[in-house]
Amino acid sequence: MVVGCKSRQLFESGKHLTFSKRFSLRPSTSTLRFNNYSTVGLNSLSGKNRGAAVRWCDCKHLHYSKETSRSALTKLSPQEVDSILRANEYTHEFKEGSVKSYDSNQLPSNNPIEDTRSEASCLLTTGLLVGVFDGHGGGACAQVIAKRLFNYITACLLPHENLLQYVHSIAQPEHPDLLQSYNDKVQFVEDVRDIYKESFVQFVKELAEEECKQNFEMSRAIERAFLRLDEDLSKEAMPKDGKVNMKTLSVAMSGAVSCVAHIDGPHLHVAGVGDCCAVLGSLSETNSWIAKKLTEEHNTYNQMELDRIYSEHPAQEKQTVIKMDRLLGQLAPLRAMGDFRFKWSKEIMTNLVAKNFGTQMIPLNYHSPPYLTARPDVTYHKLTPRDKFLIIASDGLWDCLTPLQAIRLVGEHMKGKVTLHPLKLPRKNMKIAEINDMLLQRKEGLKIKPKDSNAATHIIRNALGGTEYGIDHSKISQLLTLPDDVVRVFRDDITVTIVYFDTEFLRHCPA
Repeated sequence: MVVGCKSRQLFESGKHLTFSKRFSLRPSTSTLRFNNYSTVGLNSLSGKNRGAAVRWCDCKHLHYSKETSRSALTKLSPQEVDSILRANEYTHEFKEGSVKSYDSNQLPSNNPIEDTRSEASCLLTTGLLVGVFDGHGGGACAQVIAKRLFNYITACLLPHENLLQYVHSIAQPEHPDLLQSYNDKVQFVEDVRDIYKESFVQFVKELAEEECKQNFEMSRAIERAFLRLDEDLSKEAMPKDGKVNMKTLSVAMSGAVSCVAHIDGPHLHVAGVGDCCAVLGSLSETNSWIAKKLTEEHNTYNQMELDRIYSEHPAQEKQTVIKMDRLLGQLAPLRAMGDFRFKWSKEIMTNLVAKNFGTQMIPLNYHSPPYLTARPDVTYHKLTPRDKFLIIASDGLWDCLTPLQAIRLVGEHMKGKVTLHPLKLPRKNMKIAEINDMLLQRKEGLKIKPKDSNAATHIIRNALGGTEYGIDHSKISQLLTLPDDVVRVFRDDITVTIVYFDTEFLRHCPA
């Protein structure tokens, strides 16, 4: 059964954002499943409680539907595949600095997509900010974070004197912008824009009132920005004058994992919350590609994360705090922004969440909150001329490719090659003629220039249809025409941003 959700408008420019795109009730398990990140059990729920669960995303109708926007029987032409893969691609070039250019692209699986990306240059300080945000429980939290986080980071990076000047200018009709954003096509609607502006102005004023610190730490500044924005998301969801703002509350109830890079000359800082991943592509002394991961996933495969979770809660909760490889048996990432139903006190959960969405929205064994944090891990790397590019992507890409495969794909794309891996025979006892045909195909493949000028598109195409012999068009066509109600079983939203470094700048820039 498919439950259709009515969207509540958060953005202008004709773009709408659903707080939870759709969820399915699986008869065998009676589980409300938002996506592969979080689940809510619905066993023994009455019709009244099921209705409360549906209010999670302001649904107005329940309907059974066999219709889909994509037919699994449709065979796409190469031109149609190209059109779909290139629909969201974007390239921006820079005239100076350590960043030469960047390519970005997104391929939705959810409808609408729950991933978001953001890129912006700092105007009152130096540096470029690049981020990928993977939402769950809907795209609301990811969209809001992508629009707001860079301002919080930039404010934390301002020297104290500049901060005081900026605070003074806020009251003026025309005050200086902190950022120059790229490929940003949406704006908040007026009511939430005012709420978000008020929160940010308050934060900037608090920063300005603090004493000027001599020892600036970049990692702490970025960490503070993440945590303060998360704190503001929580405050904005609280009732005001006894009234609940369902827009800000729905943002707080959804969540997002994030990966943000700040690049300033040779200095690269990467902050990660959750399971988005950043990988640095470098050339070795023998000119072979090296993949260096700059983030660690915050999930149950990370033993340090498990140890941290266990240490923060009573020993008697060890059997329930992590269950089925999920936080409280529901949430896959062990760190995230938003997701306040894993952070708020029991009192808030009872008086706010249960009253608006039903008691089933309170996780089982919810004894010692908070269970979730938005604190990022921040990694520093000093760039050298051998560092060629940085890939930041949501887990939809890393489900399909290893970091080294992704680096090789982008590296070979730079060189105009498409064949990356040693030849492997698909089966035993192949005839010489068959092997010869394979070798001839491989030789011809080496002569083909990349089909896509945008490297992010190139890497997504290969993630979906890459084989030992090149791109399998029929495989991509199948993955792009899966029905909406099954596509998430086979692929996730994919968002990729690839930042290229200027080798000559890095070779001559001061240490």
